[in-house]
Amino acid sequence: MTTDAMARCAAAAPPAPVRSRLAFAGIAAGNLLVLLDTSILNVAVPDLQHSLHPAAAALPWTVDAYTVVFAGLLLAAGVFADRWGARRVYVTALSAFAVLSVLCAAAPDAGSLIAGRALLGAAGAGLVPASLALLIALNPDPARRTRAIGAWAALSGLGAAAGPVLGGGLIELGGWRLVFLVNPPLALAALLLARRLPAPAARSAGTALDRSGLLLSTAALAALTFGLVEAGIAGWAAPYAWGPIAAALLAGAALTAVERRAAAPVLPPALLALPRVRAAMLAAAVSCFAYFGAMYLLAVRLQHAYGLSPLAAGLASLPLTFPVCVMPFFTGRLVARHGARPVLLTGMSATALAGALLLLAGGGHAPLAVIVAAELALAAAGTLSIPGAAAEMAVAAPAELAATGQGALNGIRQAGSALGVAVLGGLPGAGGVLVVIGSAAVLLVFRAGSTARR
Repeated sequence: MTTDAMARCAAAAPPAPVRSRLAFAGIAAGNLLVLLDTSILNVAVPDLQHSLHPAAAALPWTVDAYTVVFAGLLLAAGVFADRWGARRVYVTALSAFAVLSVLCAAAPDAGSLIAGRALLGAAGAGLVPASLALLIALNPDPARRTRAIGAWAALSGLGAAAGPVLGGGLIELGGWRLVFLVNPPLALAALLLARRLPAPAARSAGTALDRSGLLLSTAALAALTFGLVEAGIAGWAAPYAWGPIAAALLAGAALTAVERRAAAPVLPPALLALPRVRAAMLAAAVSCFAYFGAMYLLAVRLQHAYGLSPLAAGLASLPLTFPVCVMPFFTGRLVARHGARPVLLTGMSATALAGALLLLAGGGHAPLAVIVAAELALAAAGTLSIPGAAAEMAVAAPAELAATGQGALNGIRQAGSALGVAVLGGLPGAGGVLVVIGSAAVLLVFRAGSTARR
């Protein structure tokens, strides 16, 4: 055997167990940062207001600028990761996340902080689809891959669960600026581990880049998320809400027309034609709508109806957030053993159950046992459907479109999250909405699974 042949065999061989675990840690640590920053600043709003004295209209955007840019760039980030190489995009985004976090911590005013948060959202968008593409390359066996995605989701979910509690503790310790200084050490550790990551083959750069599709898809996702977030702040009648939503619809219509003529569409029709891909995207959107919308609803309710402090409200939300750190380990194993369809159906059913429990709780000072039961049902919906959808996309999407598929999946997840906060946050009948959409999703996922088997 020649030296070149031996090198090729070594490159094709699966990583040694220790190296594989370290590489996995590097992937999970980067994605943990993304989820940590979606929730850690929520409890810092009063301290931000006291420190920076922002205008009332600007204050929510110190939190939401991250979400809008993150959602808008997810699909484009997936395309670039497939085209330029997932490891290159991942390492670049991780380095940017560390530097931008320091700049956010040093922000002298609200405008600088909002700009920094927006750039952090761009870096976060680069991390998510690239990290999943790297995880898929690290685990070529489908059963092992689904278990790895479950573990990835569990460890990443630690960021969502720890965010409100860690943020509350850091604010009481030294103020909101400490919230951002958590990120650089984590990013540095992930960068050191990233040297062990495999480098999946990039898609051929000979195909023309669909620039119009990338611009329109980014504009549509960002405008939709902006409008939904603003609707949750100022109401649906506000021009800053319905204007961007209308612009998003126009951009979506233009995107559909442009993509029909594109040689290499930003979201390939062959990907969307797969019933399992469509079922994964539906389940992800519905579960994020329910989980994050109800999380916001319950956080406000616990502070107003029960008079809890931000830290106490964060602790009271643990039945909703803590299972995210544990359950996805089991979700990955369930998907590997039984397939994604029954897991997604169970998650959608749990969404409907959570809605029924919220209806039972009503709008007053309901017994905490009912609230906890609703939180647990929502946790089941999120921890079954979100990692289950990611695992299904990882198996169903072609390898050359791994990051594109995950970018699309996470883009629709973020739109679902923003819509959930906007709709459920101020809606008296939020429980009824969850019952309806959960039941409808059960039927649609069941139908998509039946179509895939034909």
